[in-house]
Amino acid sequence: MSHKIIPAAPHSTVRVIAITGCDGSGKSTLATSLVNHLSQQEPTELLYLGQSSGRIGEWISSLPIIGASFGRYLLKKSDTVHEKPSTPPGNATSLVIFLLSCWRAYKFRRMLKKSRQGKLLVTDRYPQAEVAGFRFDGPQLAKTVGGNQWVCWLRNNEQKLYQWMASYPPLLLIRLDIDEQTAFSRKPDHKLSALREKIAVIPNLTFNGAQILDLNGREPANKILDESLQAIQISLTSSKR
Repeated sequence: MSHKIIPAAPHSTVRVIAITGCDGSGKSTLATSLVNHLSQQEPTELLYLGQSSGRIGEWISSLPIIGASFGRYLLKKSDTVHEKPSTPPGNATSLVIFLLSCWRAYKFRRMLKKSRQGKLLVTDRYPQAEVAGFRFDGPQLAKTVGGNQWVCWLRNNEQKLYQWMASYPPLLLIRLDIDEQTAFSRKPDHKLSALREKIAVIPNLTFNGAQILDLNGREPANKILDESLQAIQISLTSSKR
């Protein structure tokens, strides 16, 4: 069951073209192509707004007391939270999850700064505060229940981070639809159950009232790119009025 949370009231839109969808839907391919085309018109930059567990894992593993093996263990434990949300996470696991969300919030602040400087940003993924879980770019600890006072504090503050990020809707959000068989054929290293869950949840997200363009990720890449560019030009023109 997906855990629903209440998003904060939205700010005005930011000059961001966000791309979301299940793994294997073509997000990275489209994001790169958009930046290549849009950069010819104005300063445009690509940002990845996923959880970046690899970067946090490297940092944890570099700590002298924790070490590489324990760092990998903590990240693995944080992943199991999605599979067993009714089991209260421990202190260390909760901290790792919270750090992953803090890193995402740091990247989001960088995105806002660049947007205010006049750059157009294209993001691979975008945080939301409607449904809990890293799989959907939502808060992970919000999937869990119970825990001591420290865990509850981390859970509440992580949720506030996502509510804050979700309060800045992108100028346009491009959502790529895909079926589980196609997604799995493109991402055979991913769990089919995880792909199936993303496909069921992501199409129902509203991203706090953002303007959403739904496209079929099974279509040829050139067609998806052309339709995206047309919608982006309309959104950019409307934002200047």
